Amino acid sequence: MSLQKVRPSLLCALLGSAAILTMGGTAAKAAEPVLQTEQSDVITLPPYSPHTILVEDAVYTHNKDGRVYVVDADSGKLLGMVQAAYNANMALTPDAKRIYVAETTWERGNRGARNDLLAEYDASTLKITSDEKLPARALVTPKKNDFALNADGSRAYVYQMSPSNAVEVVDNTAHKVTQTVEIPGCALVYPWGNSGFSSLCADGTLANVSLGADGKVGMTHTAPFFEPDKDGIFEQSPTVAADGTAYFISYSGMVYPTKMGENSTVEKPWSLQEGAGLKAAPDSSKPFEVTWRPGGWQIAALHKASHQMYVLMHKGTFWTHKDNGTEVWVYDTQTHKRIRRYPLKVASNLVGVTQDEHPLMFTANEDNGDFFVSDALTGKPLRTMKALGSSLIFTVAPGEG
Repeated sequence: MSLQKVRPSLLCALLGSAAILTMGGTAAKAAEPVLQTEQSDVITLPPYSPHTILVEDAVYTHNKDGRVYVVDADSGKLLGMVQAAYNANMALTPDAKRIYVAETTWERGNRGARNDLLAEYDASTLKITSDEKLPARALVTPKKNDFALNADGSRAYVYQMSPSNAVEVVDNTAHKVTQTVEIPGCALVYPWGNSGFSSLCADGTLANVSLGADGKVGMTHTAPFFEPDKDGIFEQSPTVAADGTAYFISYSGMVYPTKMGENSTVEKPWSLQEGAGLKAAPDSSKPFEVTWRPGGWQIAALHKASHQMYVLMHKGTFWTHKDNGTEVWVYDTQTHKRIRRYPLKVASNLVGVTQDEHPLMFTANEDNGDFFVSDALTGKPLRTMKALGSSLIFTVAPGEG
């Protein structure tokens, strides 16, 4: 409408409003803050404490974007992250100064030339310090024993299947593959000491590979100690590279204490259920009997100094070995007795522990990625990291190997 047709009173009101708006706009403009120039910097993490841990997130919904989180478990804070592309595996050196990630990429995202890589990161700056191309690596779901370090971190062992089962031995100082060791009929790597590893075999034996300084390879086999078609072994059973200690756990809950080495020895097995005052669980010959059984992904964790083993347990039939644990049962590996049990508010696919005198225990919610920190000696929940990731599958704590 034109101003000529507006009544005088309305015209005054409009002009007054315009004056107020002009004054308000001027005042607002004058009050605008002076923005500082953007600045960037690089934060260096402090030396890792016993409670600074790594958590692998496989991100199964889009696993080209896998990652490894650096977590301060005392505060429940995420300190940093490194990439871990497509079914990656990771390890932390014994001195907690380097992180290794074995991963796979393709030049054009989902196609093109394939690159199997071994990346080395400075654990404090999370800067990449080496990016080595590997001959191959097995593209299987991430487990701790797809890729592992020897006792002092000077060597890396990369399990591969191209075209047959083998292990790439990597010199971590020279950053190069020194040899490929064929392990026909066997899989994965369980390091012992600085010059050897063992692998689980389809005939129920353990293959023991010795790496000589002259490049020669020796291999021995144990006698068969389990029947794969009746009572298989969890590949994620806890092992210690420093002294070759291993506790291979079967689907039914039998524990095979093992001293790995050039000629590994497997002791008489004991039962998780009998250690808890129950009847031993049957193997696949009675597949429908419901009882307490081990299950999950990272099914067990060992606190080395106290000889205590933490095991995820659930009630189920024989073929429920992938079911998440509703409780954590803690065993004395010397007496073979259960000494504590912790019911979990949320069933967990993983259990981890730190290696200090006041250890923490870790569990996770597979559905929403929540990460739980508890007192390992009492089971008391301490803190929750909400939605830490989407596919949390295992943890690594300093000094674990």
